[in-house]
Amino acid sequence: MINGNGNGVCVPSTHTNRLRLNPATNHQPENYEDLQLDFSPALFASLERYLPPAMLNAERQVKVEYMMEILRRYCPDGERIRAQRQREYRQKIITNYQPLHRELYTIHASSFFVPSFLKAINENLAQSFRSIMSEPSPGIYTFDMFQPQFCQMLLNELENFERWVHDSKFRIMRPNTMNRYGAVLDDFGFETMLDKMMDSYIRPISKAFYPEVGGGSLDSHHGFLVEYALDRDVDLGFHVDDSEVTLNVCLGTQFCGGELFFRGVRCEQHVNTDTQQEEVFDYSHVPGRAILHRGRHRHGARATTSGRRINLILWCRSSQFRELRRYQHDFSSWCGECHRHKKERQRQAVAAAKVELMKIEGESAAAAEPAAV
Repeated sequence: MINGNGNGVCVPSTHTNRLRLNPATNHQPENYEDLQLDFSPALFASLERYLPPAMLNAERQVKVEYMMEILRRYCPDGERIRAQRQREYRQKIITNYQPLHRELYTIHASSFFVPSFLKAINENLAQSFRSIMSEPSPGIYTFDMFQPQFCQMLLNELENFERWVHDSKFRIMRPNTMNRYGAVLDDFGFETMLDKMMDSYIRPISKAFYPEVGGGSLDSHHGFLVEYALDRDVDLGFHVDDSEVTLNVCLGTQFCGGELFFRGVRCEQHVNTDTQQEEVFDYSHVPGRAILHRGRHRHGARATTSGRRINLILWCRSSQFRELRRYQHDFSSWCGECHRHKKERQRQAVAAAKVELMKIEGESAAAAEPAAV
């Protein structure tokens, strides 16, 4: 059984204190990191682009109060308490953990990314993205993304995390319910860096290739590292991600096995339906190479049979898409099963129309025949 529970931010549409569905373009949100808020500062920066035009240039505190009223209306008390505990947890880590490579915590494009990827991003055209990508299966894109030295530095940082966790006997929250090893990068101070990575590098690609699932309106993320080895997690069960778009980049190191297997994109209603032959696709990881896919693309990871495999995962979410999805019933633009049902209905409608047309033509021919003498 696959579980695909979403927890995106959904904002009610009311006559007062409401957000626009279409974000402002070329708007630079405020920085909310220095404020004590009931929700993540990154959430306010993401939502700001959806403020009514008259609010965009208001004072920061005015915008905070406007957005807070909306968020309080939407989120139950339990969610706010959870968010408060999350902030306290992260603050405790950031206060006590000493990073090994501080340069990782902000984007240094030329030292992070390979030149071909940067060139395509700077051109910001669908044909430029396609020029550096392979699409081995519909909706799945692979491309070289990270420089080897960046991968190694991030691996070193993970080892530093683990030493600190062990030495301080600190209990950290793991990436999700399926991974028992690895670390949530946002908890260790990477939130700003990952925001920039999503906004400037993943959203342009997603806007071009995943518009039907909110690729152009990605506004929040969950970033983490996962580890696979014989003494760690070995494999990963069949599942869907809590994301609209997922970036998965292998960092290394030496390993055998660990292939991803994909089995079709599904909405929540059809998440457990059978796989069609054309939906079967397997992918072997290569350090530094990224794979990008819809979060609802069912997948899993086979056993890592030797060595150690570590991957950077970035779940990218769109609060706009999640709000709109609540009112939709037909997801045939991206759900494989919905699409097949729609095609079958169309086939049946055409077949019925043909039968009816043949019936009408037969009746017309009979009426035109001369009466028997």
